[in-house]
Amino acid sequence: MATGGPRRRPARSGRRPDVPAKGAKAPRRDDRSGAARSDRAARPRADERSDDRMPPGPFRLGAVPGATPGKWIDIWKQRMPHNPLELIPLEVVDQRAALREGLVDAAIVRLPIERDDLSVIPLYDETPVAVCSVESALTAADELTLADLAGELVIVPRDDVLGAVVPDAVAPAFAPLATTADAIATAATGTGVVLMPMSLARLHHRKDVDFRPVVDGPLSSVALAWPTDATTPLVETFIGIVRGRTANSSR
Repeated sequence: MATGGPRRRPARSGRRPDVPAKGAKAPRRDDRSGAARSDRAARPRADERSDDRMPPGPFRLGAVPGATPGKWIDIWKQRMPHNPLELIPLEVVDQRAALREGLVDAAIVRLPIERDDLSVIPLYDETPVAVCSVESALTAADELTLADLAGELVIVPRDDVLGAVVPDAVAPAFAPLATTADAIATAATGTGVVLMPMSLARLHHRKDVDFRPVVDGPLSSVALAWPTDATTPLVETFIGIVRGRTANSSR
């Protein structure tokens, strides 16, 4: 027997069952892909973590007077914030002993240097200059030759690094002076001239002296040196900086 008319289906709301109603909170999902992206974003890049795989340091860098490793030190600080670099001043006479005795890990040195058990990378050559009083007639020229210094009293201090020989120069009547600074102070009085690499003339700059390039004088070569059997990861990192490698470059 019939029970009545056909059953009516409930009206549809016009939305899918998995879509929340307006104003309702969406159900929480385990968004693993989003979490992975967030985790990757939080992780530093390989070049930012480069110092995490290194010994804690410090990296001890020796430097002779006149050396200018500032730009390399700045790059080190950017790339290796957790590995401090300690700059250790060295006299040229002590540079080989400092490397041999392990007082420094590497050093900016002046050549020549005894290379037994050392690795050496030449960096640059320095122009020689003649330092004299600002009142000297030598300052009238923009540059000099060794022949221009004939007849001049040439002072060679005990810490001389150039070894220049000036033909027909006049030898001082006084005992050799101890340091380049002493020799420059004497030249400032109008007594003699001193030959040295340009960086040392700038290092010991005074208002009462001036210098001129000596175009045919001996060059002074500067290099990076370190004990070959102590080529540590920190040393390799500094070598890479000196050679211009980027943080992502392979050794």
